[in-house]
Amino acid sequence: MPHHLLADPAFVRALRERDFTVVFAMAHDAGISFNRIAEACALKSERVSQIARGTASVAALATVERIAGGLRIPGALLGLAAQPWEDTTVLSTESHHGEDDPMKRRNLLRSALAAGLTAPALAALTAARTDVDQTLSPGVPQDLPDLESAAESYGYGYHGQQPTRVLADLVSDFAGLRPLLAVPQPAPVRARLCRTAGQMAGMTAIVLHDLGSRRESRSWFATAARATAESGDDQLHAWVLAREAMVPLNYGAPKAAAGLAERARHAAGHRPTAAAVLAAAVAARAYALNHQPEQARAALAAADVLMERLPESERSDTWLTYSEQKHHVHLSHAYTTLADTARAHESQQRALELSAPTSTMTRTLLNIDRAACAHHDGDSEQACRRTIAALTVLPDGYRTGLVRRRALDLYEAIPTEHHRERAVRELRNILAA
Repeated sequence: MPHHLLADPAFVRALRERDFTVVFAMAHDAGISFNRIAEACALKSERVSQIARGTASVAALATVERIAGGLRIPGALLGLAAQPWEDTTVLSTESHHGEDDPMKRRNLLRSALAAGLTAPALAALTAARTDVDQTLSPGVPQDLPDLESAAESYGYGYHGQQPTRVLADLVSDFAGLRPLLAVPQPAPVRARLCRTAGQMAGMTAIVLHDLGSRRESRSWFATAARATAESGDDQLHAWVLAREAMVPLNYGAPKAAAGLAERARHAAGHRPTAAAVLAAAVAARAYALNHQPEQARAALAAADVLMERLPESERSDTWLTYSEQKHHVHLSHAYTTLADTARAHESQQRALELSAPTSTMTRTLLNIDRAACAHHDGDSEQACRRTIAALTVLPDGYRTGLVRRRALDLYEAIPTEHHRERAVRELRNILAA
């Protein structure tokens, strides 16, 4: 970092306040490109430019430390300990006969501060503070609120992004939990860390499930279950079990899905929570696929009762909550499987009305349910054509995993004697491609 910037009062004030919008913008004006800043600080160029424009911020301590090291900013100017590369007066605590020398410490501080609040003086003050600070009981790690916010933002789903991109970002942030979990933490902080780990691992498993990677999805759900069990959050643990049940549900093992869904219902209890409604709805779908219509309808009735009593705070449209739209998506599949096409059509229509235009995968699955209803009503040709239409408008990244599995289920439900018909052959060719 140019010396004239480190002496600029506006720049020093921005460093003291950790206002990296000003820091990056002034560095850029001084001739340092965003690419150079990104490379030096191990950040993405896009994020650096966003920070400089004020559309993103820096809060994580690890990121602040990377910026200090990458741009050679004295740690004291950012409220950090002096960095090893700094050419500053080191506040020594040399001992006299094995004990600290208070007079020497006092003299060193006086000397450092004689010229004012310069970088060496601030480094000396920081060293004195951190000596004591490190002996105090640990507080909340500065990275934790950022990671909790990240988990919340991922809960809003794909928002038009390809699943693989969301997966990459999720796993990168999940890895950031490791150093925090590896060191002793106060019990409440440890519980928050485990809760965030459970959320992120569970959402990673959801994306893997949607992409058709069943084995990896189950492994991530197992990690999520361990984390949520340690967190002590029963509702989050029930949510993980209910979401895990959707892996065997969607990939040909409804009996196993029903077992997991019932475990989730037991963990959630009888209160109207997002996890409780989800578990009942998934159980209904599993029973319908397992040719147990009575159990399916009983679970559907229970899900409807819980949904009616669900608090508004748990009705938002995220992966971690349970919206009306999500409820009708589950009802659509359950009633379609039960061949109750009238009720299925009602739920499909309502779910499509409530689905955002960017909900690409959800809208496709609902359209395939509608096609399956046409098959149940005796029009297999129309069923194939609707499925073909749903698949052909999809971007390439969505024509795998769950969408393909649901379309294949429809194709396999069509009697063999119809497989030579044109619409059926076209559907088969699209699935083969």
